[in-house]
Amino acid sequence: MGIVIRPERPEDYYASELVTKRAFWNHYRPGCDEHYLVHKLRDDPDYLPVLTRVAEADGRIVGLIMYAKACLKTEEAEIPVILFGPLGVDPDWQRQGIGGMLLKDSLQAAREMGHRGVIIFGDPGYYPRFGFRPCSEWGITTADGGNSPAFMGLALVPGGLDYPGARFYVPPVYEDLPPDEVEAFDKGFPYMEKLRLPGQMAE
Repeated sequence: MGIVIRPERPEDYYASELVTKRAFWNHYRPGCDEHYLVHKLRDDPDYLPVLTRVAEADGRIVGLIMYAKACLKTEEAEIPVILFGPLGVDPDWQRQGIGGMLLKDSLQAAREMGHRGVIIFGDPGYYPRFGFRPCSEWGITTADGGNSPAFMGLALVPGGLDYPGARFYVPPVYEDLPPDEVEAFDKGFPYMEKLRLPGQMAE
């Protein structure tokens, strides 16, 4: 297969955004905004470019994972953690283990850097194979006190997520993707039709 996992370079930016669009288009909703998040995240102070990885096959970018700083908050303290997303693989290259390769390489780098733990919102049918567990097992909730099977964590050091009662806060950039900005940004990419498909999240 000849897949190379490596850090992203500036000349990869457009290809990384395009592969993200292809990976997420019509997946959760008609269209997607993840490729715009990739674009905005690079200029955000919470971005962790040292952990970003691309998958390259035959000189083409076919996958991407990006990381950012996040935090847990208790009544007594604010605990730094990280999150990743988007993690996407081009549809033509899915089901070949590329997402797992991106994840394993970047998580090992995060461990070596001394990060405490990773918290994500992801597919509960996929991420447990990499060691992710429901955040409810640590007594961690979302910022609004909620929980769900998709809300998962991975301790990178012993006790790294042992903060019962803590709430998880994502960087603001993940929630600052206005639809009009997304539409304008998307005009720079090949047209793809927005479709309402079974299994998408309800609006």
